[in-house]
Amino acid sequence: MGALYNQVADQLQALINDGVYRAGDRLPGVRVLSRQFGVSISTVLQAHQTLEARGFLQARERSGYFVRPPSHDVPEPSMPDQRARPVPVSAREMALDLCADEKKQMVPLASAIPHPDFLPVRQIQQSTIWAARRGLETLDYAFPGKACFRRQIAQRMATIGVPVSPDDVLATNGAQEAIILALRAVTQAGDIVAVESPSFPGILQALDVVGLRVIEIPSHPSEGMSLEGLQLALEQWPLKACVVVPNHSNPMGARMSDERKLQLVSMLDAAGVPLIEDDIYGDLYHTGERPRPAKAFDRSGNVIYCSSFSKTVSPGLRLGWMIPGRHMAGARQHKYFVNLATSTLPQLAMAHFLEQGGYDRYLRHARQNYREGVERLRSAVARSFPAGTAVSRPSGGFVLWVQLPEGISGTEVYQRARLEGINVAPGLMFSTTNKFENCLRLNGANPWTERIETAVMQLGVLAHEVSEQTG
Repeated sequence: MGALYNQVADQLQALINDGVYRAGDRLPGVRVLSRQFGVSISTVLQAHQTLEARGFLQARERSGYFVRPPSHDVPEPSMPDQRARPVPVSAREMALDLCADEKKQMVPLASAIPHPDFLPVRQIQQSTIWAARRGLETLDYAFPGKACFRRQIAQRMATIGVPVSPDDVLATNGAQEAIILALRAVTQAGDIVAVESPSFPGILQALDVVGLRVIEIPSHPSEGMSLEGLQLALEQWPLKACVVVPNHSNPMGARMSDERKLQLVSMLDAAGVPLIEDDIYGDLYHTGERPRPAKAFDRSGNVIYCSSFSKTVSPGLRLGWMIPGRHMAGARQHKYFVNLATSTLPQLAMAHFLEQGGYDRYLRHARQNYREGVERLRSAVARSFPAGTAVSRPSGGFVLWVQLPEGISGTEVYQRARLEGINVAPGLMFSTTNKFENCLRLNGANPWTERIETAVMQLGVLAHEVSEQTG
């Protein structure tokens, strides 16, 4: 259910959406709402602050909270509507530039990396110290992964509808390696692989490393990959694999329904095309229950499940895993030949963290942090960017996809922002065919500070300037 103040905020938000409280209306006093909802005054005040962050309320000194006018609301981005053709993949230097920029103390709105304040630093330190005391156990090769780590992963997978044994789990150096191992297990250089469009640059880079061609399937900002577009591609091209992020995709934040996941799995299974699933954001849903992965609907071992703790616990641990299904032999072989094994110490530490229940306790706070961060960021974009800007409404994860009005170059905004010490990700990074020139991706996994708010306002100014010069 989430924190009590979130429940109160959700109920008040529903009243605003239903028109019970309209733009400009003053909400009842905190004591009245305290009695109405049967909660403390402190809880009501926290709910007000939450709704202010979401952009539904504005505080007026000595007057209370008022419903914010909806004039700054923005629609979701549109879905590309075009027939796709296979093209070679080229890793962009822009991605490397962004990583370098993050180290220059620029405002970090580009890379999809959580701020350290949102990570369980102290808990991981304690688990790492525990692991380091395991003596010789920390010094051996751990192929295909430490038994305790794979056992914890198997237990977690069972809770989301994927009953597997520890022997079905292969430890990897993050999800990126898992995806590369999956591609190498089921494809050869020159093969055609389908991906979502826009697509996470790391997936495009993985395809590049393996020497594959890509066919981009349009994706809906809420529903994910177009299954109609995928069916068309299956009929026209000899696809050898399909890479999808069904839960809170990067960069759009789309979440496929269970019905569409089942349809996706069945469609690819019937065509004999392996599905490589990246579920790295699955644990970061904002409300409700944890969404099931596509792997939960797999009955033939055709889905290769990949995930990691890089977006939840620590990007620096470089600790992920995969469940290759019937492709385990190929994945194990490539893993062994590439780097023998995944580092032992992080596996022991993470297994301890999971076993002690620290991960689930931490996630409850993390989900709230990312939900509020994304809502604050979306509200700020709506207030600052040019009219006609569209912004995604993710139900999980922490990135926003911003679609500027036609004619406004996201690349130009990105270049000007770098000069201002602001790091954003331009839309061109998320395609191999120069699409999404008028788009940006923004990272909402930052504590909301004056520096962040000012940076978003400055991005809006830059977007207005680019619009005026090209209009």
